[in-house]
Amino acid sequence: MKLQDKCKIINFADLGDERGKLVVVEGGQTIPFDIKRVFYIYGSDATVVRGEHANRESEFVLINVAGKSKVRITDGKEELIVELNKPMMGVYIPKMIWKDMYDFSADSVLLVLASTHYDGKEYIRSYDQYLQMTRGTEENE
Repeated sequence: MKLQDKCKIINFADLGDERGKLVVVEGGQTIPFDIKRVFYIYGSDATVVRGEHANRESEFVLINVAGKSKVRITDGKEELIVELNKPMMGVYIPKMIWKDMYDFSADSVLLVLASTHYDGKEYIRSYDQYLQMTRGTEENE
């Protein structure tokens, strides 16, 4: 399966009217998992790189609710760069996909929805280790 098929762009409905914008995000509905953790990244700038890891068990949806940023997603074979620049757009990142978030605008607020509670042991923080692990699973596919 191609990387862009695994890491789908999600377009949320804009339910706003003359009073303002309204975007609804629901776990198990518009988000393909039940949401266990929510966090956001702000105060970064164009020189900062966040992420730089893969997760063994966690799935994520990233949404820039203000400003913009980019996310580089790779499975070790293909690479996909997504610009998150609309608050009604997100990107789904399944488990065992490497991610780097970068090129943050000064007003960027990157909302992250996660399928699991935090567990530092499930993080793979070495890209070389990640490549070794994914090469082992490639042969079994």
